[in-house]
Parts: sequence; structure tokens; C-alpha cells
Amino acid sequence: MPTKKLTPIGKKIKQVRTEKKLTLDRIANETGHSIDYLKSVEAGKEMPPVGALLQIARALEIDSGFFLKEQEATMKDRVKEYTKRTDEYAYKTLTPGAENKHLKAFLVTIDPMKDHTGVGYQHEGEEFNYVLTGTIEVVVGDHVNTLKSGESLHFNSNIKHQLRNIGDETAELLVVIYTP
Repeated sequence: MPTKKLTPIGKKIKQVRTEKKLTLDRIANETGHSIDYLKSVEAGKEMPPVGALLQIARALEIDSGFFLKEQEATMKDRVKEYTKRTDEYAYKTLTPGAENKHLKAFLVTIDPMKDHTGVGYQHEGEEFNYVLTGTIEVVVGDHVNTLKSGESLHFNSNIKHQLRNIGDETAELLVVIYTP
């Protein structure tokens, strides 16, 4: 039986943006991302990190969970699309259907000795990270935090921040994001 291909997040973003007749210029001004970056996301060339996805969803005036809703496909494809975000880390939403909610929770998995490439995350609100397994480094602005299993960090997510697995085992953490 043939399966439908999953809709990439970039395609969903473009679809919502064009349906609402919003320009790339407006989304760029609302998110702080360049038009070139947004075009790259819409074309499927860039996979936005969670923070950028939250900013884009807010600019589009939709719940960020919309981008994660499963399409018709095989169970294997659904799990892969639902959890995979970049080559370096994966996440799974723990709060599906949280439309119009301020809190979003994710289970984040980062491969050994990997970090998110490119720019750091930055989004309005607060963030809480709790390490389930492994050792991670969370850089908030210029401050470096090293967290081991059972340790946590709560910080202002308006400040540019970045996650990195500095251990030799896969790290898993609970990330809770509050956006006003």
C-alpha cells in the first residue's frame, strides 16, 4: 500500500503564510530572522531550531504544535518525522494539542559530542532544562553551564543560548519552554 509523503515544516510555514497573505518582510520583522533564512526554511533547506519555530508560529499567529501534527503515513515514517529535527539532535513534543498554551515541553535527544550547528536559540520567555541522561553544556549568552544527569537549569530564553552534548553517550533532557 503506498504511503503519503509527510509535509515538511517549511512547506507548512509557507502555506500558512501565503493563506494569511503575510509577507516574508513582515515575518522577518516579527521574528528577527533574515528573509534569506526564512526562504531557506520554507524551501526545506534549513530545519529551524525549536526557538525559531516558536518565533515563526507566533508571527503566523498559530500554535507551534501545528508544525508537528502527524500526517497520514506509515507508523515508522510518522515517528521519524515527529521526532527528528536536525542531524545533531532530535526532539519529541510532550505537549501535543497544547493550542493557546504558554508552556511547551519536549524530550530532546542529542548525540554524543554534538551540538546544534549555526546560530544559537533565542526566543521570548523562559526555558527550563532537566538532564535525564548524559552530560550537556548549556551556553546562555557568554555563561557556560555544565549539567549532568539529575541537574537542571532555568534561564531567560530571550538571551541567545545553545545546547551541546559534551559526553560520550547520548544525552536526553526535558526542555520546557514558556512563551508569554
